[in-house]
Amino acid sequence: MTWLDPEPFLRGVAWRDAKGRPLRADPDDLARLPWDTAQRAALPIGVRLEFTTDGASAVEIRYRAELPAPTGDLRALAHTFALWADGRRVRETAVTPADEAVAVLELPPGGGPFTVHPPQECAPVVLGLRARGGTLAPAPRGPRWLVHGDSITEGWWSTRPAHAWPAVAGRALGLETVNLGYAGAARGELATAQQLASLPADVLTLAFGTNCWSGVPSSPELLYETTRAFLALVRRGHPRTPLLLLSPLRHPAAEHTPNALGATLGALRAAMESAARDRAADGDSRLHVLPGRDLLTAADLADGLHPNDDGHRKIAGAVARALRAQL
Repeated sequence: MTWLDPEPFLRGVAWRDAKGRPLRADPDDLARLPWDTAQRAALPIGVRLEFTTDGASAVEIRYRAELPAPTGDLRALAHTFALWADGRRVRETAVTPADEAVAVLELPPGGGPFTVHPPQECAPVVLGLRARGGTLAPAPRGPRWLVHGDSITEGWWSTRPAHAWPAVAGRALGLETVNLGYAGAARGELATAQQLASLPADVLTLAFGTNCWSGVPSSPELLYETTRAFLALVRRGHPRTPLLLLSPLRHPAAEHTPNALGATLGALRAAMESAARDRAADGDSRLHVLPGRDLLTAADLADGLHPNDDGHRKIAGAVARALRAQL
């Protein structure tokens, strides 16, 4: 059977590079971004395949993985193509990075819709897909949800891509999630705000700020103004789009510890929340704040900072409730 073009089946794609590979930052605007943001944007976090079937017993996915397998702590993560249906994982198949290979997933009875989450850290490029014993069709698209944040948004320490909180919340709400989380980055870069403004979106969520305590330290006064500026730039492209700001989650080591500028994470969180609430009070009625401090407990953290799967589920539940009220 002829391999199908994967393009109509792909979801969660923000931009593409010159070779057509999914990219999570504007390829024509990378020079204005920090190096770490551009590096993480090369990984297809959250990109997935969604389809329905008519009589198919399995789906074959032809892929190429151009990056080597991860090292260090990430080696323990499984590299799998995972099949999801009806909000649960049906099955998965383990793969290894290869110049070209085929992953096969048997399909349960019924026509779907089905979602396949590829492995992310080995950056596979889907070259084609085809059905065994039937046909495939692209699944209907839901409203487009842009989610910007740091490593927690990117899904660190979730055991599978589908367990990251943006993926969980997106499934619950029927949204087409576009994950623009950048591990180690997301410090309120205004170029990122302008890139978000350039993308089509039906709903937006901003979840940055934790790295403003450590990586590039900020003060409450600076982060207040940065947040105001970031929101103003996003609103230039999305003046009335529902927008949720999720303030930094609890980080026990940082809550009451001053950074290089004397700011605790608690003070930085308060500054972000105040900036968003002040803008809402000025007339931005579709901007809402979800305080992050009390969403998780220490038991929900895998390493004292990043949530485990239970933590990601709790964040997803809180975000879904907040967005459902807006939508």
